[in-house]
Amino acid sequence: MKAMKYAVAASLIATAPLAAAQQLSIATGGTGGTYYPLGGGLAELINNHIEGASAVAEVTGASVENMGLVWRGDSDLALALADTVYQAHNGTGDFEGRQLDNIRALASVYPNAVQLVTLADSGVESLEDLRGKRVSVGAPGSGTELNARALLEANGISYDDFTPQRLNFNETADAIRDGDIDAGFWSVGPPTSSILNLATTRDIRLIGLSDEEVANAREAEPVFAPYQLRADLYEGMDEAVQTIGIPNVLAVSSEMDDDLAYEITRILFEYTDELIAVHPAANDTTVEFSIDSTPVPFHDGALRYYEEIGAEVQDHQRP
Repeated sequence: MKAMKYAVAASLIATAPLAAAQQLSIATGGTGGTYYPLGGGLAELINNHIEGASAVAEVTGASVENMGLVWRGDSDLALALADTVYQAHNGTGDFEGRQLDNIRALASVYPNAVQLVTLADSGVESLEDLRGKRVSVGAPGSGTELNARALLEANGISYDDFTPQRLNFNETADAIRDGDIDAGFWSVGPPTSSILNLATTRDIRLIGLSDEEVANAREAEPVFAPYQLRADLYEGMDEAVQTIGIPNVLAVSSEMDDDLAYEITRILFEYTDELIAVHPAANDTTVEFSIDSTPVPFHDGALRYYEEIGAEVQDHQRP
């Protein structure tokens, strides 16, 4: 497939000019996902608010490919799941034996949230209540299944303790609706359509995690981060629910100019409303989420921005 480009026009209306005009490439994902429109929105921010820089969003194969593009210098910025960024930076998992040690982060921009759903009258109110029940853990080999298994095992629950069903999102919602299963996992950016639709026909409950359960999950998987599913996210959801998320990281090379990295980080947080207008996932694009969630070191320029605004950067986030 030929790479499609998000149409952009350079604008020179902002502050802090860079030393020389720069054309930036943002590696995203497929046109049907969240990365592409969000990357296009980021390109618009750069074009409108950084003098001397312009950007385009490029269609790619997403997270794993994007790490290689940044490492080789074929792309300047990239969106990728935190576990992929972590593996690339540390030379583990998909990057075993080929560590990309120049990978840095500007920010974490939004999460894929683990969402555990049941019917309101099911009697399931905690992870422990899944024992002996019929539970969808996601499609075979999916990110949902990987996240669900890791969360459960970190808290002493194995597939032997319940009847696992490997269903995709729509199948899980249908099975909960029809009473064929007792609960189901989703790992996806909230809100998601299959849960929204389920909530219009049945009274549902989102199962929250305790502080201890979150801590156990994070100890087992360093890329898990605390996340609050906000009240009213789904029909009948009156209170916020604590869970965990897998951040989506905006990554760059350590070789990016410090001033440019600083400016991109600054406009990401100072003009977030413009990004939200492009895609609602940017509602989670906050300094707090970024500091809580980013699993690899920040670029020196991004670090300068966080320190200037008084954010408490974690030790592992310093190069």
